[in-house]
Amino acid sequence: MEIIAKIVIAIVAIEHLYILWLEMFAWETKGKKVFKTALPPEMFTPTKRLAANQGLYNGFLSAGLIWSLLIKDPQWQYNISLFFLGCVIIAGVYGAISASKKIFFVQALPAIIAIIIVLIK
Repeated sequence: MEIIAKIVIAIVAIEHLYILWLEMFAWETKGKKVFKTALPPEMFTPTKRLAANQGLYNGFLSAGLIWSLLIKDPQWQYNISLFFLGCVIIAGVYGAISASKKIFFVQALPAIIAIIIVLIK
């Protein structure tokens, strides 16, 4: 079960690295395709800086999850993974409430699954 927990944490981390890339570096190209229902096309250029800021935060979430995979002490690894998965869940729930319900399924739900696996391992 420990290996499954690490795999799911890694998947959540990779997802947030993708979001970092999308929001920081591909906002006006790929971002237009991914977020086409959230913003009209003419809003991508004026919101580029805001999206990059959001991307940076997603990068911090990813970095924390990757860090949790590298910690040797089992108790610290457990605590750090729970903390960063909890942060992802809170961000996903807030995004679902404030922006789009889809965010819950894309961000919060994978982190919820990961946290459940971490808790039962």
